[in-house]
Amino acid sequence: MGNKPDRVVLIGVAGDSGCGKSTFLRRITDIFGKDFVTVICLDDYHCLDRKQRKETGITALDPRANNFDLMYQQVNALKNGISIDKPIYNHETGELDPPERIEPNHIIVIEGLHPLYDERVRSLLDFSVYLDISDEVKISWKIQRDMAERGHRYEDVLAAINARRPDFEAYIDPQKQYADVVVQILPTNLIAEDKEHKVLRVRLVQKEGVEGLEPSYLFDQGSTIYWIPCGRKLTCSYPGLKMYYGPDNYYGNEVSILEVDGQFDNLDEMIYVEGHLSNLSTKYYGEMTHLLRERQEYPGSNNGSGLFQVLVGLKMRATYERLVSANEKVAAAV
Repeated sequence: MGNKPDRVVLIGVAGDSGCGKSTFLRRITDIFGKDFVTVICLDDYHCLDRKQRKETGITALDPRANNFDLMYQQVNALKNGISIDKPIYNHETGELDPPERIEPNHIIVIEGLHPLYDERVRSLLDFSVYLDISDEVKISWKIQRDMAERGHRYEDVLAAINARRPDFEAYIDPQKQYADVVVQILPTNLIAEDKEHKVLRVRLVQKEGVEGLEPSYLFDQGSTIYWIPCGRKLTCSYPGLKMYYGPDNYYGNEVSILEVDGQFDNLDEMIYVEGHLSNLSTKYYGEMTHLLRERQEYPGSNNGSGLFQVLVGLKMRATYERLVSANEKVAAAV
């Protein structure tokens, strides 16, 4: 870009490893454009390297393995338009490499295990998302990946997940209460005793009362709706597709829930579903379908995870545009 942004918009994307953050980040970058977005992986703020973690028995999920003071100082500097020299955690060696220079950009995304953990860092965020994968799906995904790609045994994969669980529940999972939106990936309700977890139920939890965030809804805002769109306008093979919308309570906050259970057979027909959703923050009719179709090779494109990742990306864009235009108004008034 070259030109220095007048307003840096800061986005936090939180979640455990292997919960689909990388696909989501690709979708965000597609919406804004590569040069417009800088992604910072918060693993770079590990203050204990792999060897030290092994020696002390402190995992990367434990806050003691991370330098939150430095994270806050550097994220704050970027938000105020100041360049930083960010550490680099090398995943190959498990050690810290020499730092790299990061310039402020229009959008800075901080992603990883702890974007919403530290209150100071959290207060800097303009928009935050937590990707929440249920245990059953997480185990099944990790087993498929680790056994297929890395030759691990089932017992070892399960043991590794269980070893992480106490720290995950203590330090990572509670962050979802602070997020503006939570994407939950759950086992389907359409197949009894589903063991494969190829069909998913995906819920979008949208916090009410967040300035500038207009929760999307199905048919009628504030109602409770169960909708089966399969039929003449939407092709659904087994086990079908079910959508839900309604108000709920989440960690003491009022929220709106959107849910998609099942998968879309034909993304060209997504326009039919899109036409029944409101407050999508799209620029033109069918933009959400277009964004999904353009990247149908991305994981989750044929189910609720792709749909909601795109939708959340559009909400981020709306937040960005609102903040930048507010900034311009202030500048014009001065």
